[in-house]
Amino acid sequence: MAYDRSFSKNYMLLSLEEAGLLDAIRLLFYGDLEKTKFIDCPKCVKDSSFKYRWLIFVSITVQKGLQLVAKPLAWFGSVLEWWINLVSSNQNFAVLLWNFLRGWEGVNPDRESATFLSFTGSLDRRVDLDKNIKHGDNRYYAALSAMAAKASYENRAYLQTTVTDNWKYQSKRTTQAFMLRDKNVHPELIVVAFRGTEAFDADAWCTDFDISWYELEGMGKVHGGFTKALGLQKHTGWPKDVPRPDNERAVAYYAIRERLGLLLQENEQARFILTGHSLGGALAILFPAVLAFHGEEWLLERLAGVYTFGQPRVGDEKFGEFMKAQLTKFNIPYYRFVYCNDLVPRLPYDDSTLMFKHFGTCLYFNSFYKGKVVEEEPNKNYFSPLSGITKIINATWELIRSFTISYTKGPDYKEGFVLLGLRLFGLVAAGVPAHSPQDYVNVTRLVSPDLYLPVHDPNHQQSITC
Repeated sequence: MAYDRSFSKNYMLLSLEEAGLLDAIRLLFYGDLEKTKFIDCPKCVKDSSFKYRWLIFVSITVQKGLQLVAKPLAWFGSVLEWWINLVSSNQNFAVLLWNFLRGWEGVNPDRESATFLSFTGSLDRRVDLDKNIKHGDNRYYAALSAMAAKASYENRAYLQTTVTDNWKYQSKRTTQAFMLRDKNVHPELIVVAFRGTEAFDADAWCTDFDISWYELEGMGKVHGGFTKALGLQKHTGWPKDVPRPDNERAVAYYAIRERLGLLLQENEQARFILTGHSLGGALAILFPAVLAFHGEEWLLERLAGVYTFGQPRVGDEKFGEFMKAQLTKFNIPYYRFVYCNDLVPRLPYDDSTLMFKHFGTCLYFNSFYKGKVVEEEPNKNYFSPLSGITKIINATWELIRSFTISYTKGPDYKEGFVLLGLRLFGLVAAGVPAHSPQDYVNVTRLVSPDLYLPVHDPNHQQSITC
């Protein structure tokens, strides 16, 4: 079936199905994108730069590699998660070993239980909200958002136990996200938390590495992989409504918009916030963009804020200007949290080749959890030879901090053996452990409430280094 792309007059789409390794290599030396069978780009220049061809080559080969290892990667992730949960279900490794020596009287983990955690969840095992941050505190929305974004990686039983029974909120999982509802505050608050990239899901990683893009009229260029994850229709783009056949789940955007609309209609005073970690953060800021594209002004008027953590870039400068206008028009706060050397917020590249740009209020935190408002995080494209030594020094400090933080900040900040292992890996790749939810939950709890003052406030002008 031929694809109808009339919704976008300009786009650059990579087709993995039609790309072979030799085709990708040939692209490096022959710059005619129009004649490359795995690239669909009606307005691409004939002689593109080598750097642009190199980035396409990397995108294709990484995605091909991920597809090749998808099954063993999923198997390895499944086994690793089971072993992590086996150890935690039996208190620690020493108790587990003792149970084996006694002929096994231990606990086997159940993947469907409320105590079974994903690999991401194992990095930060906290389930309780910070009791010192209550509704009305400037930090409340961000602290609740960070915990909700972390919870979005977990199974239904976990959400039932943690969100409904422990946090005392109503919850419901939908495609790619879950919602919680707090009826005990005024106005009533609904949180939509989008799930991020799962560690061993090759398809999700392909979404991150896909540098395809669409240019939407009046909006600018948006990341193709992220828009497809949110619900872009392959044949029709972003129609305002799509028919849903019986026994089929609605895709993310349409399912969430429908459910959100029903909840908001029950209470005219209710507001909602959007949040997500990693890929989830990208979907959280793209969601109001599509609402604006569809003219859903009544929903945008009820949006009380967008809080993202470790969010990658989602569009070009024109898209950023479009979103700034929408956020201003509907008075929507947008806070983009970036922790220290986190790799993901620095991707895709912000340069003349890819043209992806961040926008909104960036709250940047160093490894001492000191924050400030900045226009762009330091070392915005991450890969810089000059910063390599400082990254290793900082990763070493973060590893040391793992052993001391429970004494300096309190037992609630203690780091487990899984995160400790990831900190060790950070000595080689500093940007990976810096992306963990633990640090983002920490910054929302330790930040000064003054950081959420208007951006022009002089209290924002703090000098920090990372």
